[in-house]
Amino acid sequence: MLAPSIFGEDLFDDWFNFPEFGNLNKAERKLYGRHADRLMKTDVRETDEGYEIDIDLPGFEKEDINLGLNNGYLTVSASKGIDNEKTDKKGRMIRQERYSGAMQRSFYVGDAINEEDVKASFKHGVLSLIVPKKEKAVPEKKTIMIEG
Repeated sequence: MLAPSIFGEDLFDDWFNFPEFGNLNKAERKLYGRHADRLMKTDVRETDEGYEIDIDLPGFEKEDINLGLNNGYLTVSASKGIDNEKTDKKGRMIRQERYSGAMQRSFYVGDAINEEDVKASFKHGVLSLIVPKKEKAVPEKKTIMIEG
């Protein structure tokens, strides 16, 4: 049975304070709610040329997102802050469900990929990445001649 959401994520959240189960700590729970595991939803498509990665980042601006490449891992991080002002032109804040925070996710793309190879765009809350397929260059085998 679905309970109406009034003050918490469920009507009974504030009335029955059952122990928190799962491995989600309280800071993440306050920051992202019960569904923190669904953040940064990602779709990865393989093409002949490489991989197309789409990451949902609703509520973030392009300036809030950072991409990094280190030891073959492509890391996407996003952070934002909100104004903690408790009053505005319309009155005082009764309930605030938006919080500031940061999230990060990493993908192994291989040691042969460098920063110039990755193409990124951000439109309508979706970060789109194109990562080409590249094989690490295999050094040419050389033989040593034996004298005598």
